[in-house]
Amino acid sequence: MLKKTLDISSSPHINKGRSTDDIMKNVVCALMPVVFFSFYSFGLNALLVILTATLACVLTEHFLCRLSKKETTVNDYSAVITGLLLGLTLPPSFPLWMAFVGGVIGIALGKYIFGGLGYNVFNPALVARAVLQAAFPVAITTWHPALLPDRFSTISGSVFTWPFMQPQFDAIAGATPLSAFKFDGITTPTMELAFGQISGSTGETCAVIIALGGLYLIARNMMSWRIPMAVVLSAFVLSGALYLFNRELYPSPFFMVFSGGLMLGAVFMATDMVSSPITPIGLWIYGGIIGILTIVIRIWSGLPEGVMYSILLANAISPHIDTVVKNRVYGTNRKMKAA
Repeated sequence: MLKKTLDISSSPHINKGRSTDDIMKNVVCALMPVVFFSFYSFGLNALLVILTATLACVLTEHFLCRLSKKETTVNDYSAVITGLLLGLTLPPSFPLWMAFVGGVIGIALGKYIFGGLGYNVFNPALVARAVLQAAFPVAITTWHPALLPDRFSTISGSVFTWPFMQPQFDAIAGATPLSAFKFDGITTPTMELAFGQISGSTGETCAVIIALGGLYLIARNMMSWRIPMAVVLSAFVLSGALYLFNRELYPSPFFMVFSGGLMLGAVFMATDMVSSPITPIGLWIYGGIIGILTIVIRIWSGLPEGVMYSILLANAISPHIDTVVKNRVYGTNRKMKAA
C-alpha cells in the first residue's frame, strides 16, 4: 500500500524557483554590454585585461576547491562576475600579470578565506583592486586614451610586461575626468561622461550602458533598486549643495555622478547581496553612506576617486546597520531582549 508522507519545513514555502546560478548568469548578461563597450573604447588592451582577470578568478576558485577536497563551484558564475568586475575597474594598459595576481587575491583573500560564496564580508573584486592599488600604484593610475584609431590592431607594450619587471607605458597618456578636475581644475562635459568618450578604467566610462544593465536586473527582480538609487541621490545632493555654494570651486552634481566608477560601483558592486544589508531602511542608509563618502573623498582627500574605499567601508559596517534598524518584534519594544 502506498504511503503518503507529510513534509514539514520552515518558511519560505513559496518561491520563484530562482537559484544562485540563475541570478549570477543574469548579472553576467547585464555586464556583457559594459564589456563590449570597453572593447569598443579601448580595443584589444581592455579585452585582454578583462579576460586575464576573469581567467585568474575562475582558475583560483577551481584550484582552492580541489585543494580543500570540495566540489568545484566555478559553475555558479560568481567567480566569473568577480573577474569581470575586477577587469572593468583596471586601466586598459594594465600589465596582464598584475591583473592575474589581482584575480587570485580577489578569490583567495576576498572570498574563499571567509568560507566562499555567501560568507564574504567585502566585495571580492574591490578587495583585489585595493591590494593592486597599494602594490602597483603607478601601473594602476596610468591611463590609456579612448577611441584610438589603431586600438583593434595594436596592443600596448605595458600589457605584456614580464612579472616583476617595470612596465614601459606608451608615450600617449590620457588623464581621467576626475584626475583632470582634481589636479588641473578641468571639468569634462556631461554628455562625454554619460556616453563614454573619455579615458578611465575599462568599464567605468559609459554611465548610460551601466545604468541600462542595472535596470535589466531590477526589472528581473534580481537587484534591489534602493542601493543604487541611494548612492546616486546622496552623491547628487551633496555635490549639488557644494556646487550651489561655490560653482567656481566645486563641479556640478552631474559631473560627480557620471564620472569615475560611481555608476559601476552603485549598480554592480554596492549591490552585492552578501556584503550589503537586507532591511529596506538599511539599504537606504548603506547606499547613502557610499554616496556621501565618495564625494567627501573626491573633494577633500588627496585621491581623485573614492568609490572603492567607500564601498569597502560600507561593507564593513553593513551588519551593524541591519542590527540598528532591524524590525521590532510585534508586542515588544526596542529595549527588550529576545528570550
